[in-house]
Amino acid sequence: MSIFDDPFDAESRVNAGCICGQHQSPAEHEHAMLALRCEPVVESREKRYENVVASAVLRAVFPEVATRRAFLKTVGAATALAAVSQFFPLKTATEAFAEAGTPEKKDLKVGFIPITCATPIIMAAPLGFYAKAGLNVEVVKTAGWAVIRDKTINKEYDASHMLAPMPIAISLGLGAQPIPFTVPAIENINGQGIVLSMKHKDKRDPKDWKGLKFAIPFDYSMHNYLLRYYLAEHGIDPDTDVQLRSVPPPEMVANLRADNIDGFLAPDNICQRAIYDGVGFLHILSKEIWDGHPCCSFAASREFITSAPNSFAALTRAIVDATAYAAKAENRKQIAEAIAPANYINAPVTVLEQVLTGTYADGLGGVKTDPKRVDFDPFPWQSFAVWMLTQMKRWGQIKGDIDYKTVAEQIYLATDTRKVMTEMGLTPPKDSYKSFSVMGKPFDPTKPDDYVASFKIKKAS
Repeated sequence: MSIFDDPFDAESRVNAGCICGQHQSPAEHEHAMLALRCEPVVESREKRYENVVASAVLRAVFPEVATRRAFLKTVGAATALAAVSQFFPLKTATEAFAEAGTPEKKDLKVGFIPITCATPIIMAAPLGFYAKAGLNVEVVKTAGWAVIRDKTINKEYDASHMLAPMPIAISLGLGAQPIPFTVPAIENINGQGIVLSMKHKDKRDPKDWKGLKFAIPFDYSMHNYLLRYYLAEHGIDPDTDVQLRSVPPPEMVANLRADNIDGFLAPDNICQRAIYDGVGFLHILSKEIWDGHPCCSFAASREFITSAPNSFAALTRAIVDATAYAAKAENRKQIAEAIAPANYINAPVTVLEQVLTGTYADGLGGVKTDPKRVDFDPFPWQSFAVWMLTQMKRWGQIKGDIDYKTVAEQIYLATDTRKVMTEMGLTPPKDSYKSFSVMGKPFDPTKPDDYVASFKIKKAS
């Protein structure tokens, strides 16, 4: 990211755009070059800290980009560094900066479920993003969401991959004692789908789904809320007309094959594996329900943030950095290979490539292309949290009144993430709330109770 560039390079991202003119951004250029050279995305922490301090000084002395570039081209990097060093103690400042940002705990454990939603968390290990942030992170493959929740609460994991609504549910004490949790980054947007058993190829109209059994990963999941939303919009009451069962994603295909379920709403690699194995077909992508919806998150407890703020900040930087890399289409095949091994997702590279590149078989004999089938954007919009709260209220998971805005802002750390992204040279949104539409129905985050009241099908209060 740009704060780690050489500030004394007149052609660097601190002072200009892509130096070869073939990429839209310097980050795209750097990652393309790394991929061509097959070099790890790691550099000396000392060098990065020195660049951060020097960059700040140079920007202060020459606020205008054009002036800064002209100065560097005229005198050269060595002379510029010497000149700045005469008036500012770069070495002392660098040491102080490095000491201030040193992680309190460098050896960390981060849990994940083996699905493509966890791509940034998983790939940050083999592709070196944790090491780049000065951390030694063990990413731990975990069986199911309840296990993820329990191990994170019990501090066996320092932080974790979680379904986007899970930190909200944990913080509100839904089903247990409340424990404050936070979301500094969204792991993925879109990237899910509804798959039906091959025997239901003639049941493409959801109105014909009464009596069917569907699997979802967890009660507090976007999968649950999106499937319920989709069913209800087609006149199907998800609490009375169908059965919804919580099944860990890695077990869904086997359950579909065994005829224990008729379909599921699940992460795309699970959907694609059902197609790959010939037991299911893709009915609809989740982005066709809500394009740009969040799914999974990177989560940590408030206690971890308080006890190890530098470690938390370093983890967040690594995740945001990895997410920015994953967002680039040209990196997706490399990522598919990196996360395919047994200790990560344990899936054929072909399956992961179909998900990540967006060119995929649909199980009905067709091949489709949608480069945004899954995408990666780390910003934790607080309006996402408000929408999830409305669905918790709609389906009876939350009783009574709720302060939507306060809960959203305590858990979804948009302000903190905006600061991190800005420091890394990214351009985060200026606002923390936005409106969007789900199946054509607009959502206004300032009127959540009106939104809940507007639905004909919901849990009786």
